[in-house]
Amino acid sequence: MFYYDFQVVFQEVPGEISLCFSISGCPLRCIGCHSPFLWKEGRGSKLTPGVFQNHLDRYEGLASCVLFMGGEWHHKVLLSHLKQARKLGYKTCLYTGLDQVPSSLLEHLTFIKTGKWNQKLGGLDHKATNQVYREVATNTSLNHLFNPK
Repeated sequence: MFYYDFQVVFQEVPGEISLCFSISGCPLRCIGCHSPFLWKEGRGSKLTPGVFQNHLDRYEGLASCVLFMGGEWHHKVLLSHLKQARKLGYKTCLYTGLDQVPSSLLEHLTFIKTGKWNQKLGGLDHKATNQVYREVATNTSLNHLFNPK
């Protein structure tokens, strides 16, 4: 599994400081995708267990969540990274264009954003969106956290 970019982000997982890995090789190719450079498999750097652990260690006590922008197509590797993060006390989140992911991934996620990008419906900050951001344990939609009042 390769990651194209790593950032510390503040908005994608409300209430959390998240270590965000943008995973390359996305097979979905949504029309209007804001990150088509992530479609090509192998772009960026390999996210080995050691590289991942270095990021987790560097931000220990500073960040609270690990966010994967994609990567569900690398099921075994993603699962291993989710377990590694949870073992260290991090919350976990996956942003996917799929409507559902295997339960084996869900059981290691705190939050998940599902739904293919649809330019006409907009993202999580639009009330008409087809995308759903939810807390996995309770299956509760948290879309309201993205809609300013």
